[in-house]
Amino acid sequence: MTIRNAQDTVDHWIKTVGVRYFGELTNMAILTEEVGELARIISRRYGEQSEKESDKNRDLGDEIADVLWVLICLANQTGIDLTEAFAKNLEKKNSRDATRHKENEKLK
Repeated sequence: MTIRNAQDTVDHWIKTVGVRYFGELTNMAILTEEVGELARIISRRYGEQSEKESDKNRDLGDEIADVLWVLICLANQTGIDLTEAFAKNLEKKNSRDATRHKENEKLK
């Protein structure tokens, strides 16, 4: 699935199953909540905290997909073409950061 397909799929689902998009501020709050859930699993599974029994069976991929879903919702409702935005962002990173990380002593 391409990014464009994902945006179209989410838009179709929202309009046929979800009825309508939540407002942008609501979706921003939902995104924050979803990122928090993802952070909890990452910090407990890969960080120093012990993983709670209730979190051991949580699907990391599903949590990441929840974040992606809400990001796509925000892009759709604000008129952002994510394929175009990502291409521009990658171009920026390639020009601005071409040698930055290779020259970073902290990464060696």
